[in-house]
Amino acid sequence: MNVMDAIFNRHSYRGKYLDTPVPREDLIRIMEAGLAAPSGCNRQTTSLIAVDDPQVLAQIRGVIRPPVGETAPAAVIVLTQRINAYRDKCFAVQDYSAAIENILLALTELGYQSCWYEGHITDDDRICDKIAEILHVPDGYDVVCFLPVGIAADSPRAPEKKAFEERAWFNVFPQNRKG
Repeated sequence: MNVMDAIFNRHSYRGKYLDTPVPREDLIRIMEAGLAAPSGCNRQTTSLIAVDDPQVLAQIRGVIRPPVGETAPAAVIVLTQRINAYRDKCFAVQDYSAAIENILLALTELGYQSCWYEGHITDDDRICDKIAEILHVPDGYDVVCFLPVGIAADSPRAPEKKAFEERAWFNVFPQNRKG
């Protein structure tokens, strides 16, 4: 699969997963892709933990309410460090977003599915802190995303997207359009 195929075949998958383990070699490739993403001023604020131990996965699933990725045989947990880069600006959100997209594209190429769960775990109930405790994440790192990884049990469905012309233009914003 080339990169354009991966881009157009990647969709958020919220269904059940097959009970097929994800080989460590694949998890390493997926994480390498994430860590290859650009980062603001090369601060490399993103770190990753792959979880393939069923007992650890069960502990993580036990704190995620409402539940997500319940049948995935693996997961990638995305961590960030809030490190200032240029002019005292922190680009951690941009850094981990680029890493997550690379991860999603890599796992798509390898035949897996996932969904980007961020707000669900970083919301007011702070599931992220519970996951951090389970994974022994030290102070200075924040858990920002839970990515289940596995082979989809059902066919992923592409969401309907607005027409290209409604969201992309050349040279200037169309004068006959309103925000």
